Amino acid sequence: MSYYDDILELDANLDGNGLCIGVVMSRFNLDIGEGLLDACVTELTKLDVQKADIVLITVPGALEIPIALQKLAASDRFDALIALGAVIHGETYHFDVVANESARGLIAVGLEYDIPIANGILTTDDEDQATIRMREKGAEVAQVAIEMANLALTLDEMDQSSSS
Repeated sequence: MSYYDDILELDANLDGNGLCIGVVMSRFNLDIGEGLLDACVTELTKLDVQKADIVLITVPGALEIPIALQKLAASDRFDALIALGAVIHGETYHFDVVANESARGLIAVGLEYDIPIANGILTTDDEDQATIRMREKGAEVAQVAIEMANLALTLDEMDQSSSS
């Protein structure tokens, strides 16, 4: 008998059936964004999210992603949201601003609207690194979105049953 046998453990649930997912993709570094998107949608559908339950919005750049996510979150239509894009290091401080502020914006929206947001905004030193990582990261954020949506739904159900 393990010390933890009496502890309720909520296992990861990657069943996307019935979930509605919003995706916001930056058009800056479009080839990388489209590679992320292809891998993400492929994984979402593999995990039983219906294409009719996926909404895609594109925005100019990574700094605009949180604003679009905020609008999706405010609609109360989605179980989880996904941010996709690539911020590739240049020779100026702009990389740091965009990478940090877009990440901060994602967290702020998720906390404000109590919705899981999977961060698929790559931050790399060069385009080759982004190209190498885009397929894996695209699939990974799909899994994160589904797992966290299911966890949130389970916790909400637990909260409702304990207050009844």
